[in-house]
Amino acid sequence: MSRPRHHSTLLFRDRQDAGIKLAQKLQAYTHQPGALVLGLPRGGIPVAYEVAKALRLPLDVYVVRKLGVPGQEELAMGAIALGGITYFNEALVEQLEISQDAIAQVIAQERQELQRREQVYRGNRPPLELRDRTILLVDDGLATGATMRAAIRSLRLQMPHQIVMAVPVADPGTCASFQGEADQVCCAETPQPFRAVGLWYENFGQTTDQEVCNLLHQAGL
Repeated sequence: MSRPRHHSTLLFRDRQDAGIKLAQKLQAYTHQPGALVLGLPRGGIPVAYEVAKALRLPLDVYVVRKLGVPGQEELAMGAIALGGITYFNEALVEQLEISQDAIAQVIAQERQELQRREQVYRGNRPPLELRDRTILLVDDGLATGATMRAAIRSLRLQMPHQIVMAVPVADPGTCASFQGEADQVCCAETPQPFRAVGLWYENFGQTTDQEVCNLLHQAGL
């Protein structure tokens, strides 16, 4: 549905509200045996927490890092995930003429942060056992979709039964592009023009490591 961009058309108060609304679209998975909600940190965790709570499913975290364009870090040229998965938006890299050296530098930096977050959020918990499970992979929104794409490709290596990609809000074109990547795609809202995820939230403050840890703890982890 096309929505003009006015203050009155904000879709969500905050990530908690977004998670509650997203869960309504995923009710078919309520209490499904073997199903698991995975949130992409940091912003995806408050959304995933509400989804897991509403559907009465376990929650965990799946660490992925966006690779930002040097000097325009918010613009994703790709992403990295566990298992050595690297995804690139080749067209963007070419268009902006980003050198291999610059890319290697960003990857090295983000790989360090990936490992740091994995340690902070997982601690001594064992690695996830995802084989033959239904995974609801949740983030707070999709703009370029780079981090989500890397997450799905990384998850595939662990041979889950099904990957359900679920977000409260997404760019319509990006959402459609996931039809071939995930087994099921749920974008609760696909407003046009889209511009940026944060525009559709009244409160889109950065989620902290502490908040992520608190929500995982509340979920029994």
